[in-house]
Amino acid sequence: MLDSVNATITLANGVRMPRFGLGTYKSLQGGDVEAAAVAALSLGYRSIDTASLYANEPGVGAGIRASGVPRGEVFVASKMWNDEQGYNETLAACERSLTRLGLDYLDLYLVHWPMPKTPQTWRALERLLAEGVVHSIGVCNHLRHHLDALLPHVCVPPMVNQFELHPWHTQPALVKFCQSYGIVVEGWAPTLRGRAHTVPELVEIGVRHGKTATQVALRWALQKDVVVIPKSTHAERIAENAAIFDFCLSAGEMATIDDLDRGERLGPHPDSFAARR
Repeated sequence: MLDSVNATITLANGVRMPRFGLGTYKSLQGGDVEAAAVAALSLGYRSIDTASLYANEPGVGAGIRASGVPRGEVFVASKMWNDEQGYNETLAACERSLTRLGLDYLDLYLVHWPMPKTPQTWRALERLLAEGVVHSIGVCNHLRHHLDALLPHVCVPPMVNQFELHPWHTQPALVKFCQSYGIVVEGWAPTLRGRAHTVPELVEIGVRHGKTATQVALRWALQKDVVVIPKSTHAERIAENAAIFDFCLSAGEMATIDDLDRGERLGPHPDSFAARR
């Protein structure tokens, strides 16, 4: 059911992951990200996404503790950066993230980008999963050919693939492939990095429902069974982003948004990104 900020989707190993959460990319360490976490959790959010690269894990952890929400009710995801990939490197990277967060386990640990060392990295993730240090494992920014190269060599397939997904870049073939293999799709930049209000079709649909274009973009993703983690450090925007569970887009409106796809990335292409690092 998509009628509550507490709606969840079940991962391949039975872990229940919130369909909606707080992204923290570029949220500054300290007061900004801590206050954002507190605000989100007070509004019913139960998922926070961070990463080693973001350099804000201490603030995320502090926000969780300051919120008063029990640890077991908060789904915390983090990622190792590219120079932390490799078997031993990943084990050490996870320990560092846990220390910075002040936590004793992660609900989800992700490979941030596909790299030559990702197969060794994945073996470390499987070990962390078996030991209970992380409760689920996944990848980010993996296209079909990256998954095709990885899957034959894993014991536990990725449970999540987090990649760029929004009305200008819908990646339907990749979404279908992941979902057919039981890999939950999580979209980053779901609000077109704050540009949803510039898209007339989203604005028009929003007017019909008394919603903003940003809320329409988020609802569209949710109705495609995509997990979304919109980023904000402003309490009002964090509340607005979550106010998307009291309306539903029609099949025609969904098709209109699907047709906005123009293959436009707002972030780097995974192949070119990996090639230059």
